[in-house]
Amino acid sequence: MFKNRIDAGSMLAAKLIRYKDNSGIVLAVPRGGVPVAYVVAKELGFPLELVLTKKIGHPSNKEYAIGAASLTDYFVSSPHEVTTAYVAQELIAVRHRLLAMQQKFMGHGKPTSLTGKTVIVVDDGMATGNTLLSTVQLIKKEKPENIIIAVPVASASAVQKLMNEGVEVITLGIPPGFNSVGAYYQNFNEVTDDEVIFYLDANK
Repeated sequence: MFKNRIDAGSMLAAKLIRYKDNSGIVLAVPRGGVPVAYVVAKELGFPLELVLTKKIGHPSNKEYAIGAASLTDYFVSSPHEVTTAYVAQELIAVRHRLLAMQQKFMGHGKPTSLTGKTVIVVDDGMATGNTLLSTVQLIKKEKPENIIIAVPVASASAVQKLMNEGVEVITLGIPPGFNSVGAYYQNFNEVTDDEVIFYLDANK
């Protein structure tokens, strides 16, 4: 059980310290992953940015990720299940939200190139792993040196799913009978926009 996201970030950073001398970057999954990622980035001396990707949900269940999109690219894992028109419609909606997020949290700054870097993607937990899996597919297109998914807590199935794709997963706990990420935090309050801005500014 973690006290809060900062506490979880401190413990997670200790397991990532071996990457300290790499040319790396920490990408936080907004919003819950931002406080965790802030501590990791601070300990490693890495820049901190947001994961500017969002999932593309299945037509019959928007919570089920069939892919993900960034502002410049997208990935669909099961193209036979959806029409081209549906994907095009979802891309417009997803990119509208991503652009608003970029402007709110990054202003006119452009995301750092990930080519040749150690990319550490941090969230406050991982339940299904579907969204992160799709995000990884997009990150791979930028040809980083390596990709590490770092989360304080995760389900066994999610960890296996990412490892099957050749992605290193670092976690502090894989509890049996995993229920929800929030169940492993004493304080799991929603992270506000102001907090996201605070942590991003504090890392500069």
